[in-house]
Amino acid sequence: MASEKFRQQLRQEAEQWRSEGLIDAEQFQQLADRYQFEGLDRIARDRFVVVVLCLGCALLGLSVITFVAANWQAIGRGVKLLLLMALFLGVNAIGFYLWHSVPQGSQQKGWQHRLGLGLLLLGALILGANLALVGQMFHSTGTFAELCLVWGLAVLAMAYGLRLTMLGVLAIVLMGIGYWSGIYDLWSLGTLPGIPLLLRDMPIVATLLFLPLAYWCRSRSVFVLGAIAVFSSFEVVLQSFNLGLNFASGLLAAIAFTVPPALLWSFEDEEWTARQPRRVEDDQTLEAVSFAPLARSLGIIFLVGLLYILSFHSAWTTPGIELPLSQQVSRLLTNGRSFLLNPNVLLFSAMAIFQWINLARPRRGDRWGLSQTDALVLLVLVLLTLLAFWHWSITPIVELATLLANGVFFVLSTRFLREGLAEGQRSLFWSGLILLTLQILSRTLEYDTGLLVKSLAFLLCGIGIILIGLWFERHVRTLRRSQS
Repeated sequence: MASEKFRQQLRQEAEQWRSEGLIDAEQFQQLADRYQFEGLDRIARDRFVVVVLCLGCALLGLSVITFVAANWQAIGRGVKLLLLMALFLGVNAIGFYLWHSVPQGSQQKGWQHRLGLGLLLLGALILGANLALVGQMFHSTGTFAELCLVWGLAVLAMAYGLRLTMLGVLAIVLMGIGYWSGIYDLWSLGTLPGIPLLLRDMPIVATLLFLPLAYWCRSRSVFVLGAIAVFSSFEVVLQSFNLGLNFASGLLAAIAFTVPPALLWSFEDEEWTARQPRRVEDDQTLEAVSFAPLARSLGIIFLVGLLYILSFHSAWTTPGIELPLSQQVSRLLTNGRSFLLNPNVLLFSAMAIFQWINLARPRRGDRWGLSQTDALVLLVLVLLTLLAFWHWSITPIVELATLLANGVFFVLSTRFLREGLAEGQRSLFWSGLILLTLQILSRTLEYDTGLLVKSLAFLLCGIGIILIGLWFERHVRTLRRSQS
């Protein structure tokens, strides 16, 4: 069904066409039946009713909250708990009824469905307030980080039970706030059992909690936020070893640079999704969703962002290790056992190796090997590994590393331009052009150049973007005309 805005505009145009004699009454009625013009007034009326109900419920809720706040100290602990539970269960029960007990017709699903979703979201927010108030009543010494983590886990359970993307996103955000609030006070979070372990192993926990939820809800948003949570916490785990293992900084940098993009690019789920049963919703059969293309896009974004940072000379000025390589290995095997046996490092490194082997395995009688694009990505990952390890563990190569990082960044930018030009994809072409322009401007601003040189660089980049953009749009029109 077309959007409501389009149908309203079409009804206005159709009425004008009928008044001008361009269409007759029968044709107008056919358009009205096809796009259900008669339902537009009902939708507007229902929306007004929702606004009135929400306003009235908000005022009633404020009245109840104000009354309870005025008499909060005089209310007994048992009555307080009863009020909190009644509010939480009541809001969620009404929200679930409105959200779940809606007729299957698409036109009758509007205001009740949206109001139910809003009440379910309100119920998830009330849950956090209830947790805070209960902790206050029982004089709990828990921290803000623990509150957000427990709140996030509870909302995550609601998201799994209701299969709602909205609650899944809220759960990831809450757990992210709790993680980043408590990661610096890791050893002081001992009020609730399991919280320190959850923070230390957040990459594995986030993978187990958020990845299945993305498939369960068929949500790209949950997958993206879950991937960000997994790999940002993985970088934190590696950073926690940085001070204690300063003799292995090259190895730490190599793992931090390559494992996340290697995992994302080699992520495959086609075989797994093919075995999943189909779901039927609103009389429509929904196929299992695959997030492999999205994971590859995230891997490229990670690589491009990393290469852009490494293209600056200052990124390589951190001093390396002066010990011989043999002593570094000896210390790593003795003092670095906690790092070598860390479950996050072991699991994600092993997964990256396994996924790339699986990516190169023969399919349908083909030989072992990688595609041209996969080989290019693997070459970039190997180069980043060698640069990081050599610079921070063997001998500093500031100038060479900066030059190679700029060269790889330039190659990826031109690759985007080439593929976007060949396939007529605006997103790829403009991404490559923006990255190339950003690299030129960054080098101009980074190094000690005069204002005239900077002005000339801005002028040439601006003219180049305008001319190349106009030429590309003409090329796309010509390409699509020839294909049609």
